[in-house]
Amino acid sequence: MSDYPTVHSKYSVQVVGGAIVDSLEKPTKLLVGQRSAPEEFAGRWEFPGGKVEEVESAHDALVRELHEELGVAVRLGSEIAGPHDQGWELNEKAAMRVFFAEIVDGEPEALQDHAQVRWVKLDRDILELDWIDADEPIVRELLNIAL
Repeated sequence: MSDYPTVHSKYSVQVVGGAIVDSLEKPTKLLVGQRSAPEEFAGRWEFPGGKVEEVESAHDALVRELHEELGVAVRLGSEIAGPHDQGWELNEKAAMRVFFAEIVDGEPEALQDHAQVRWVKLDRDILELDWIDADEPIVRELLNIAL
């Protein structure tokens, strides 16, 4: 898939998320964010990220979003491919492409959109977190790839 949305895209909103791991080569931990808003998502866990702006590639948007939300610089890895060209359906209007990422500079902080961020062990126990519904199948695919 092209890194840029096209006019023929099924979803009008393209979102990107980072599966931030402690090491792209041998991941053992995943950084997760607990939403602070909106109310229906507050307290639930997700992949940090955000919307792709019209002139951005998915990669550029994710690098920007992770810097804005967490205060970190990252190196991107492979994509956790979803069932659609635009990744994983979030709702009828939006889909999310998720990429593995590794922090190369900075310490992650909850600067925007999150009540907290924390590292969790990358194993099946992460399924016990109260994930946003749309992120749960992505977490399952991440575990299939990483474990």
